[in-house]
Amino acid sequence: MAPNMREEKLEYSIQEVSEKLGIPVQKLRRWDAQGVLMARRTDGGHRRYAKEIVDGLAASTLGGNLDRYNDELEHARKALQEKRRIIQLLVESETRYKDLVETSHDLVWTTDPQGRFTYLNAAARDMFGLSPKELDRRCFFDFEGKPSHLPNRRFLAQLKRDGEVKNYITQIIDANGHERWVGINARLVHDEAGGLTGMRGTARDITEQQRAAMQTEYFATHDPLTGLPNRVSLQKSVERALESHDKGAVVFIDIDHFKYVNDNVGHRRGDQLLVSIGGVLREVAEGLDAQVYRLGGDEYAVQIPGALRAQAQDVAEALLSRLRQCPLPIPGEEARLITLTASAGIALYPFHGSESAGLLASADIALYQAKDAGRNRVVIYGQEGEALRATHRRVLWAKQLREVLDEDRIQLYVQPVIRLDDAEPMHYEVLVRIEDNDGRIVAPKQFLEAAESLGIVQEIDLRVIAKLLHYLSAPERRNMRSRFFVNLSRVSMSDPSWTRRFYALLEGSDVSRGQLVFEISEAAAMAEVSISKNFIRELKQMGFRFALDNFGAGFSSFYYLRQFDVDYIKIDGSFVRDLTRDDANGIFVQALCDVGQGLSKQVIAKWVETPEVLSRLRSMRVEYAQGNLFRAPYPIDAPETREPVFRKTGTAGH
Repeated sequence: MAPNMREEKLEYSIQEVSEKLGIPVQKLRRWDAQGVLMARRTDGGHRRYAKEIVDGLAASTLGGNLDRYNDELEHARKALQEKRRIIQLLVESETRYKDLVETSHDLVWTTDPQGRFTYLNAAARDMFGLSPKELDRRCFFDFEGKPSHLPNRRFLAQLKRDGEVKNYITQIIDANGHERWVGINARLVHDEAGGLTGMRGTARDITEQQRAAMQTEYFATHDPLTGLPNRVSLQKSVERALESHDKGAVVFIDIDHFKYVNDNVGHRRGDQLLVSIGGVLREVAEGLDAQVYRLGGDEYAVQIPGALRAQAQDVAEALLSRLRQCPLPIPGEEARLITLTASAGIALYPFHGSESAGLLASADIALYQAKDAGRNRVVIYGQEGEALRATHRRVLWAKQLREVLDEDRIQLYVQPVIRLDDAEPMHYEVLVRIEDNDGRIVAPKQFLEAAESLGIVQEIDLRVIAKLLHYLSAPERRNMRSRFFVNLSRVSMSDPSWTRRFYALLEGSDVSRGQLVFEISEAAAMAEVSISKNFIRELKQMGFRFALDNFGAGFSSFYYLRQFDVDYIKIDGSFVRDLTRDDANGIFVQALCDVGQGLSKQVIAKWVETPEVLSRLRSMRVEYAQGNLFRAPYPIDAPETREPVFRKTGTAGH
């Protein structure tokens, strides 16, 4: 059929419409201008009317009713306008969608059923380094970062199983060889019969976010100083091994006396030594199919998959032997080398722990046993009896005391020292308490021995002094006439590094030195007489006072008492408590009082619990006393800690 015949079937001329409808040509022209019955203009300016509309009007039974005829035409006109409006909206929507897709930073893509690209927007060049035309009929597989295509195969399997995939992360290598991380959203496309016609979705370059997340995860699982995996990594690795029912060993290694090395070479060089130690351990471990971790401080760990008792022992011995046989250079000192020894504790899994926390605690206990046995040795967990329970308690205290220091859960309590001639509180002894994980207050008799053996007591001593100085620096306490007695441990006093920090802390405070009295026990003073004498002398020269605590516990102290330039002597409470029940105690306390007074040292009796003991002490002319009879210890910031009221009589010697 010829084209003009096809056109005649679709449209009528104005004369044909006039004949079919019986309407004059002039009226048809007016209706066209008025929009009642509109015509299309040809290139030559001739009017052409839609055949469908004209035939419909001709077939209707108008009955010569012009109004009905006009209504029919108006309805047709509105129908045409609505169609034109809808078509225009569709065109605008398509244009808008195309603009959004083409200017999007996200990749928009479609594929055939085999996953080959059939459409990509302009973002393809940024992601793949190629234009959409160059990527036609290619697929994600062509850019997979791993030759095995496993990530993409997993992606396709999940997509075919679920019909949709969201936020799937994979790695690709673009045409320029750059690695990129991509997040993909995808959906399957089916025809009306349910057959697969392809896939479509979006993809986004998430390289920066992924690298940041990987870096954050790295910092969370690795030691920043040595680059070795940390305790978190060890825990995860042990958990995986236990879940897989694997066998193996964990070795905890602690450098012997590294604190003194650190103090001598400085913390910066000490850190460099820790890096060198990690390198030595890693070098040995790599040849033994083992992994080295740094747990913190001077403590490392080594995990040995598949190792049983004998092999674990051999590996641990090899690690310690390498440290002994390989002197490390002191950073910044060309001619100086240092030889280190270490202690090691071994726990075997799953035999010494069926979950990671228990297993690592067993390795920690074995390490402490190696230290207690003399250091520079290897111990495998497994000792039974009270010794093991004691070590276990010590390990638990080590963890809890470190948490106490980190979370600042040290609290100061005080107990008043009473002047007996007028029962007036004159001084206060500062007593340390800690708050445990459940918020309970713990007295020092429960943790002090563990703190001393673990080397944590020095930090506790400094923390107590710092808190007391802060308390006394308040304006309302600057003119207090009371003195505060602070006990120092023998371990702290004997540590040159600690004493330097201690003196710096005192020098940096503006608290009146007359307000502080430092005290050490008689046993501590007698353990290292020369160190004690020098320590007391230096503090006295700085303007502080000193007390000898628990005096009388060692009878040899009578001979040395003259050599200790102390201001106060505190009689050991065991003599005072039984003063009225044991005549020998009475004789001894009287002798101590006489000796102290003869040397012009003020005497304080401790543990005064009953009125009878108090009466006996007064008869012996003891000047001061403290104990629960007067007041049990209470928090230092309680209202009861105040400037005592001094009387005009009996105030000498306060």
